[in-house]
Amino acid sequence: MRKSLFDWRRVLIYTHRWLGILCAGLFVAWFASGIVMMYAGMPTLRPDERLRQLPRLDLSAVRVNPESAVTRYGLVPDRFQVSMLGERPVYRFIERGVPTTVFADNGVRLEPLTRSEALAAIARWAPKPLDGREYQSRMVEPDQWTQQSQQFVPLHKISLGDPEHTYLYVSDRTGEPVMKTTRKTRGLAYVGPVLHWLYFTPLRVHTRMWIQLVIWLSIVGCVLCLSGLVWGIWRWSPVRRFRLKTVRSPTPYAGLMRWHHYAGLVFGLSTFTWTLSGGLSLDPWAWHPPNSPTAAQRTAVAGGSLNLSLITANALREGVEAYGNSPTLKEVEVGQFQGEPFLIASVSQSQSRADSEQSLTAGLFEKRLVSIGSPQAGPFTGFDREKLDQAARLALTGTKVLDSIWLEQYDAYYYGRAGRSRSLPVLRVRFDDAQGTWLYLDPKLGRIILREERLTRLNRWLYHGLHSLDFPFLYDRRPLWDVVIIVLSLGGIALAMSSAGNSFRRLRRHGRRIYSVLK
Repeated sequence: MRKSLFDWRRVLIYTHRWLGILCAGLFVAWFASGIVMMYAGMPTLRPDERLRQLPRLDLSAVRVNPESAVTRYGLVPDRFQVSMLGERPVYRFIERGVPTTVFADNGVRLEPLTRSEALAAIARWAPKPLDGREYQSRMVEPDQWTQQSQQFVPLHKISLGDPEHTYLYVSDRTGEPVMKTTRKTRGLAYVGPVLHWLYFTPLRVHTRMWIQLVIWLSIVGCVLCLSGLVWGIWRWSPVRRFRLKTVRSPTPYAGLMRWHHYAGLVFGLSTFTWTLSGGLSLDPWAWHPPNSPTAAQRTAVAGGSLNLSLITANALREGVEAYGNSPTLKEVEVGQFQGEPFLIASVSQSQSRADSEQSLTAGLFEKRLVSIGSPQAGPFTGFDREKLDQAARLALTGTKVLDSIWLEQYDAYYYGRAGRSRSLPVLRVRFDDAQGTWLYLDPKLGRIILREERLTRLNRWLYHGLHSLDFPFLYDRRPLWDVVIIVLSLGGIALAMSSAGNSFRRLRRHGRRIYSVLK
């Protein structure tokens, strides 16, 4: 019989073998770091920790209207906050995510901090006497821990000299700390997200190259997994037709390769889905739209651009006074809903400063809104359903609404995850448009907080579902979810490591052969 020029089995086995040799270490790192990421992420300065250190909001010294400050510096803010910088009130205007700080008492923009001013900011934030406090450097480029804080650069890195080896990063744009790391959080991050995402600074600063590298490594990993699954199933024999040392076996392999075959049959599919979904996390080739609302949708719900003419210094003072004497009133954000500006603040219900600080630390504070147009009405908890429903319809004018539901519990697309709980209730409005748009509106913020379309809902299951296994029947049942993730991860590690010995011997044999030829 004429021998075929193309043997698919040879292509399959050699593809799997050499990709396995190249990627085994990477898979071990991915699975091991994934277990760490279940319980530890990148270092961060928690919002409640930041608020706790701020002085109580005092607008008695405000003399400049926000509109004047915006006009003076040519800003077009999407939103802004009113806070304190030391003993002085400030406006922080946010334009495309980048803050600009302007003093509300004289209208002067915050200039880059000197070394002594940065240390003074730390002294206000961490007033405990620390003899080892030391100024490290002024950073014009992000380091390992501030890659996701580029909107705050330049940054001043300062060591507190405490037993936890804490570093604080003070922003030239805000005049206050925006990042905190300790020896523990840095160590966990190195063996967790940094290793998992290949988030090393020399690589991460080249964003496009980093994204393409991770995507293509995921593609190579998928080819490795699929080739192994096909070959593993092909070589599996339920009738035990293979004979190893006079004993019939369902696998033709012995030693560690025998266990590699078994591990591949059991954990090969989960390894493939994790590799695939990991690549999807970077949205390769922009195959789905973002989950954030469009600018037009945000503007429609807000009732136009932020109307700063209504937000005067006196109006801000009256709005803040409407909150009463809450010790946790540290900062307010100015929003707009259907043309009417309002304040949003996180406050504790307790009038005791000690109890309020404890509530802030425990996250037991609530958002309260005050209308700038009618502050005498006092704080309220959110906008009613009818107004939100009308605003949602304006976001997609002329599009038929399929249904409008007030969600008191999470659904499959708007849900809370560990350490990132989301506000409830929300209004979900589903539209009959070509994209199958769903909008989620938060009554406590008066804006769209999530947009879902057909492709984003598909991505929710392909990425979040397959990568985090956050299926409702499993994710809400911890520690069952933890056990499943850890078992599958350990299986993936065993799958990768069980071929290590054979790979080493094969490489050594090829190395000797090459050496003999060169010699």
